[in-house]
Amino acid sequence: MLAADVPVLIDADGLRLAERSAVRARRAPTLMTPHAGEAAALLGVERGEVEGGRLSAVRELAARYGATVLLKGSTTLVADAAGGPVRVNPTGTSWLATAGSGDVLSGLAGSLLAAGLSAVDAGSAAAYLHGLAGRFAADGAPVGAHDVAEEIAAAWRDVVRG
Repeated sequence: MLAADVPVLIDADGLRLAERSAVRARRAPTLMTPHAGEAAALLGVERGEVEGGRLSAVRELAARYGATVLLKGSTTLVADAAGGPVRVNPTGTSWLATAGSGDVLSGLAGSLLAAGLSAVDAGSAAAYLHGLAGRFAADGAPVGAHDVAEEIAAAWRDVVRG
């Protein structure tokens, strides 16, 4: 897939398996979506270093891989390889720290990327909608990834209504 001239989202084991040179050689939009542990492995540092310096970590990953990076976490960050401003998602909630929630985020980001958004816009919009859906799903109670996924349409409608 990395050799194809199509937008690509790299998540989970793909992050571990993708060779940096192959990612850097891509000309089509590329979005990487690591959590702190995956980012630490890619950078060759301890997880605590990523958690303690999330802004530096997301910028470094984007520069090293020549790709847009969405660093998942309590405050999701999106950085592009060009070194522009890092986008910070304000809608996250601790309820999103549940198994499978990152898969919902990656699926949404990949869909937006495939629909033609730039990697930085796809990552930013997905993080925003995912966080909003997490808030809608939680309503004060623990949620699962399925609950978050079910609220994506409501989050989209909320944004469209303004």
